[in-house]
Amino acid sequence: MANKLDYLTALQAAIKQTHHCDVTHCETVPVHEKVDGKTMWKGDVEVFDVSGHPEAKKCYAWSYHEEGRGPRVVAIFEKQSVNSPEMAVKCAIFFNVQPAPYPRPNQNPDV
Repeated sequence: MANKLDYLTALQAAIKQTHHCDVTHCETVPVHEKVDGKTMWKGDVEVFDVSGHPEAKKCYAWSYHEEGRGPRVVAIFEKQSVNSPEMAVKCAIFFNVQPAPYPRPNQNPDV
């Protein structure tokens, strides 16, 4: 994305188009997810206030580049067990929504 405002606008548009609700950006939270001291995911999670969604009041979103497909948006809506940007990242990795860009602890990197 060209700049932060363009990035946030693209995330908002993707969330609104997919989930038919309005979102307003409230903060950016850096998240560094580690397992056994090794980085599984590192990046910024954008936190949005949500209106018009039947259950959620917040949404945690970010994008990543998927080889052969371009940018992909991950949007995790707040639920009882997903109540922070950190938990949203853990949930996305666990459910394989967000592939971990770093080698998993039991894998050998090709580098």
